[in-house]
Amino acid sequence: MLSSSDPNVKAFETVRDSLLDPSDLPVEVAVLTNAPQVPPSITRNYPALVQVPLVANTKLSQLTSQYKYEQWTFNGTVPGPFIRARVGDVVELTLTNKDTTGNPHNIDCHAFTGPGGGAPVTTAEENETKTARFKLLHPGLFVYHCAAAPVPVHIANGMYGLMYVQPEDGDLPPVDKEYYVMQSEWYHEPPEVDDDGRRSDTVEFSYPNGLREEPQLVTLNGSESALTRDNPLKAAVGDSVRIFFGNAGPNLTSSFHILGTQFSYLYRDGDVLSPPSRAIQTLSTPPGGSSIVDLKMFVPGTYTMIDHAIFRLDKGGVGFLNVSGPQTPGTPGEGDSV
Repeated sequence: MLSSSDPNVKAFETVRDSLLDPSDLPVEVAVLTNAPQVPPSITRNYPALVQVPLVANTKLSQLTSQYKYEQWTFNGTVPGPFIRARVGDVVELTLTNKDTTGNPHNIDCHAFTGPGGGAPVTTAEENETKTARFKLLHPGLFVYHCAAAPVPVHIANGMYGLMYVQPEDGDLPPVDKEYYVMQSEWYHEPPEVDDDGRRSDTVEFSYPNGLREEPQLVTLNGSESALTRDNPLKAAVGDSVRIFFGNAGPNLTSSFHILGTQFSYLYRDGDVLSPPSRAIQTLSTPPGGSSIVDLKMFVPGTYTMIDHAIFRLDKGGVGFLNVSGPQTPGTPGEGDSV
């Protein structure tokens, strides 16, 4: 006979509890934030019915300094909003399709248990709204994306984001700053040439380039300048910084690296149950994967975030972490010997 402490019994009880009626749970609306911001840690110690409203739409965005591109978005942003919840919560996800091009959209969330990660029951046609509930069984950092056919096209055009599911018995150790960073690739055709011989300032998606896995652009947070000119990450000397990092792909594995520092703690593959790795230089993240990194800032200056598949620098794969303040005594700085 299995004891109540046996992990198989615990797993059975978790699945059994997931089938219970959530109608008696307290209801709260999820705090959703746009990259690079992260919602605050959840401090309650009980499950809730967490309402997550998402809207699918298109938006003409400045992809590079030269070109605009019609991105497919959740809530008007690429990546979509950061969602934070807790093991035991029931997520009530509502997807409204406001895409006037007629494309259906849905949500496949890697945190959801069941066929398609929720895609079959959240597929919404134009001007349609679908609502479904999902019990969160496992903690960790998970990618979500649109999985309407053709799936690669929806992801390549910007329909993805991250959901962080906190452990049932508490969150990770607190830090001073938390940020949301997501890498992806963009595949576009050459710009059309107008009748007057000038090139168009708008480019369109290229399915053949996606099939060849030859992106014209690799970005952090959806555009060439999202984490450089527009909104670099910020911290101060002495701060501990946590980055929730995801890779939407749809094709390339990322080698995330920050020049001039190390990841003090690395929660590989979004795993927050195992002990973290220590003092890591570069993080490998496959398409559809994610990880959490913590770092400590000792020396002021600008730290460059890159994909260490280094030629991707020339395709836009770069961001900045600006650290202000005096140098901490006893730590090496620019030009100092150790």
